[in-house]
Amino acid sequence: MIYLGVFCFIYYMVIQVYTKRRNSTFLLFWFIAGMVCLILEWLRPHYPDWLQSNTWIFLIPWCVFVVIEIFICSAMFQVPAQNLPCIIVLGAQIRGTAITNSLERRLTKAIEYLNENPNTRVIVSGGQGNGESISEAEAMAAYLEVHGIEPERIRQENHSTSTEENLQFSQKLISDITAPVGIVTNNFHMYRALRTARKLGFTQTAGIPASSNPVLFLNYMVREFFACFYHLVLKR
Repeated sequence: MIYLGVFCFIYYMVIQVYTKRRNSTFLLFWFIAGMVCLILEWLRPHYPDWLQSNTWIFLIPWCVFVVIEIFICSAMFQVPAQNLPCIIVLGAQIRGTAITNSLERRLTKAIEYLNENPNTRVIVSGGQGNGESISEAEAMAAYLEVHGIEPERIRQENHSTSTEENLQFSQKLISDITAPVGIVTNNFHMYRALRTARKLGFTQTAGIPASSNPVLFLNYMVREFFACFYHLVLKR
């Protein structure tokens, strides 16, 4: 527990230094997790007898964590079919009008697929949130056009504020949701995106996973665990 706590504190500082921001997504989790680990270790001699003789109980949350992470990883290496009629690029935070790293990776992957499949259309999906001067969809469409994607191949869905809304609202721009459709998002997010799409009625979804920032990858994977746990267990 001491080693784990120290690791959490170090990773907390790494994220803070790397992003140069004290309010990065999920940053505070690592500080709190480090504190919890050290407190649990300090309390170890004071555990009640029944707990000291049944320390396997602490393995239960770890087992849950591992199982859900396996689900997440299972969708990270999909290879989509060629010539899909349409792909949907899920939105992510922008700052003002600037594309962030995670979103740029999604758009780069979409551009790669669109260049290889000139008959494929694209829906960019994302509304306008706090700190955003325009909708994510508008920023994404502009990025695609600058990088050579013809405007007539791009449709914007600019009202959604979550993964579920990204897909739900994008449905209205697709004439046949039973036709194959590709979903572009970062690799850590792919499992939840595909599961949400199936829940909403998409019958032929193909994952097009984009890469993730290697420094923040662990942060994203742990954050995604909590999102998937909510959807798989608490929201059922």
